[in-house]
Amino acid sequence: MQLGPKHPFYSVNDHYRDIFNEKIIKLAIDGGFTCPNRDGTLSKRGCIFCSEKGSGDFAGKRNTSIKTQYSEMKEKMANKWGRGKYIMYFQAFTNTYAPVERLKAVYEEAISLPDVVGISIATRPDCITEEIADYLDELSKRTYVCVELGLQTSNEDTALAMNRCYKNDAYIKAMEMLGKRNIDNVTHIILGLPHESLEDMLSSVRFALECGARGLKLQLLHIIKGTELYCMYEKEPFHIFTLEEYVNAVADIIERIPPHIVIHRITGDGKKNTLFAPWWSLDKRRVLNSVSKEFIKRGSFQGCRPF
Repeated sequence: MQLGPKHPFYSVNDHYRDIFNEKIIKLAIDGGFTCPNRDGTLSKRGCIFCSEKGSGDFAGKRNTSIKTQYSEMKEKMANKWGRGKYIMYFQAFTNTYAPVERLKAVYEEAISLPDVVGISIATRPDCITEEIADYLDELSKRTYVCVELGLQTSNEDTALAMNRCYKNDAYIKAMEMLGKRNIDNVTHIILGLPHESLEDMLSSVRFALECGARGLKLQLLHIIKGTELYCMYEKEPFHIFTLEEYVNAVADIIERIPPHIVIHRITGDGKKNTLFAPWWSLDKRRVLNSVSKEFIKRGSFQGCRPF
């Protein structure tokens, strides 16, 4: 894929077409897992930005079978994307936080469904073990497997304030386990965390890349009503990106990312009834169009001015 101002980054759609040679639709699924940062193992607070549904607000219905969620989400997504081949995206909470036998039952059901070509697993770095990595390695020989790790920031002070409840060493270790087994991976990074500068965000991206990240999700910070972050903002407001600031930050970051790294996301979705700020993010088309226009204005693209 030739990159340039009119096709400024290597998107997840590009990536899937390179692998599968066709359009792939990602279906967000709730596997019924919880999180050590919610169940008291590490904390009961959770990460302070995380929604009540474990950042799975658009996933299938919790406590329903994988098969039922697949059918319902496939119909729902058909209105937007039509029909095709599917990746089951285990999105809500921590999707490797269970014994391997439980993971096998859930994942094997998912890959057995018609037209499913793989799974993508959102999880915490401290919830990857050698045993789990071995199973994912074996599974990856039968279907496409991608592990999505929630780093969010490499700034340990910010991570502590966000109640992430693990050190960067856990991320390094998880990436080593995935890397030596050649398992595809994505790292989630939140842009706009309280009091972080653009340099902090660039440092997080650089850290992820140095650890072997193959893909990145750049997620705009959403302040969700009812979260601890929302209470923090009400008590002591911090700066929130304007649309113009965010567009510039995304462009600045992507210009530094090597062109072979997959950009899985450049913004994020929030539910209208729970989102407090930034309100402009609800117009996702406007955000995406603004980013596209910024690259054209700059005449730039992914990797044009590396770290």
